[in-house]
Amino acid sequence: MKALESDAPLIIYIDIKSPYAFAAIRPTLALEQALGMRFDWRPLTLDIPSYLGAARKSQGKVVESTRSASQWERVKYGYRDARRYAERQGLMLKGTEKIWDSSIANIGILWVMQTDRNRLGAYLETVYPPFWRRELDIEDIAVVEGCLKAAGINAEGFAAFQQGEGRLQHDELQSQLHLSGIYGVPTYVFDDTILFGREHLPFVRWHLEGKKGSAPDIAYEIEALEAVSC
Repeated sequence: MKALESDAPLIIYIDIKSPYAFAAIRPTLALEQALGMRFDWRPLTLDIPSYLGAARKSQGKVVESTRSASQWERVKYGYRDARRYAERQGLMLKGTEKIWDSSIANIGILWVMQTDRNRLGAYLETVYPPFWRRELDIEDIAVVEGCLKAAGINAEGFAAFQQGEGRLQHDELQSQLHLSGIYGVPTYVFDDTILFGREHLPFVRWHLEGKKGSAPDIAYEIEALEAVSC
């Protein structure tokens, strides 16, 4: 698997522990359905401490932290921004109590894409909303298997996959991403174009529909997806 190559019309990189990706999932799934296309969904497991420092809370209070004041401000703003758009979709977004290792749940994306592609949306729906309500331990393999089953996906063999072939695929992909110019989520890739952020969805739609009319500006509102149909 090459980071910028796919037979699909669009590659999408997401991370279960990213609030920005969370706010982008439903609009992106809606776009996929509206266009009758199959996008190539892939995991980008963020190394948050490498650029935002590390922290852990207990009962809402910070008990460990290596973050500077400016890093805390960036984190707080990021949550406020993502929460604004999650709430417009009727979703709850609570700040996490620690920096999670989301690799098992992200390898779940690879598993679904390879074994039951039609249920990818169902899997994301069983993982994202409860995780951001602080109801899901995505570091527990049994919990992720439960999410697969809840989405109607056969989880037999997933435990071995996430330790073996799936882990190898995941790690090989992660090693390519920064070198390919992909740093955050959600990221949308088509042709030689890399776009970071949900605000680019109207442009993505314009491109996938054949570039009819003038290219749209960026937009955050979900409704804008329906408006861009020149």
